[in-house]
Amino acid sequence: MKKLEKVVYVHQLKNEGFSISAIARKCDLTRNTVYTYLEKDFEAAMEWVEDLKTRKRKLDPYETHILNWLREHPDLSASQIADWLDERCSFKDIGESTVRTYVKELREKYHIPKVLDSRTFEALQELPKGKQMQVDFGELKVRTSKGSTIKLYVIAFVLSHSRYKYAEWQERPFTTKDVLRCHENAFQYYGGRTEEIVYDQDKLMTVSENGGDIIYTEEFQAYKENRRFNVYLCKKSDPQSKGKIENVVKFVKGNFGRNRVFHQIETWNEQCLAWLERKGNFQVHNTIKKRPVEVFALEKPHLREVSSLLSFESDLGSSITRTKVDPFVKTRNLNF
Repeated sequence: MKKLEKVVYVHQLKNEGFSISAIARKCDLTRNTVYTYLEKDFEAAMEWVEDLKTRKRKLDPYETHILNWLREHPDLSASQIADWLDERCSFKDIGESTVRTYVKELREKYHIPKVLDSRTFEALQELPKGKQMQVDFGELKVRTSKGSTIKLYVIAFVLSHSRYKYAEWQERPFTTKDVLRCHENAFQYYGGRTEEIVYDQDKLMTVSENGGDIIYTEEFQAYKENRRFNVYLCKKSDPQSKGKIENVVKFVKGNFGRNRVFHQIETWNEQCLAWLERKGNFQVHNTIKKRPVEVFALEKPHLREVSSLLSFESDLGSSITRTKVDPFVKTRNLNF
């Protein structure tokens, strides 16, 4: 719908008795925009629309960049484009809603449809500061600078209260020692640990179930006792327990990793940490409606202190390797 037609339609809906909220939903507008449209009569609306056609907008100098990105990667979200403008063009003086509107107009003008993706469910349970961290894994195929493709493996962490995230990538499937090393890096990144950590029943941590009790791998059992945190193991397909981390893995893969060109793992991880600071932990979270970095500042004093970092670099060959397999033990929830 053209802008002038939308202004007229907004007036029509108002005359028919629709509320401002209902008009906003029907027209895919914000309430403030609806109020702006209602303040204009038809002649004023025509002058306004003509003025918009000739007015230079903030994103116009970057139209070619954005258009090339959309043509090469039709699945790019406006959120990713806003991040790429910051990372690659050092342009950040603009709201994400403005980028979203601009991208939507480019898609319509150049007939570049958006590939839709379903949203992952996240339970709304809010936990106290320093109570819980969730951990999960992901895999992603990306293009390399040499034109080939490579599969990368990521482990992601999120503090359940503040939604403050950490992620680490590698070029091979995770072993138990890799997982424990990444825990140490995450504890260092956060400046402490939580009271409990949530996992799937994964063979890197668990061996079997015996009479209702989970038997952990030797390495993980020793690590758990050393770091003295409680463990919560999720049931299979249990979004209520681990929806937060499932959304984080999806966000890290989709917003950071998707359509990014891989050069080497060290550079990739550096870029990911920069993305976490710039986007992953800075963008306002849809559920808590706050920036995770700001909420984390209040949560950090509630984290448990971690002593000197442990080392897991030696004897990697004896570690269990994580592969994508079906669960091999019965599932249950455990509270400690």
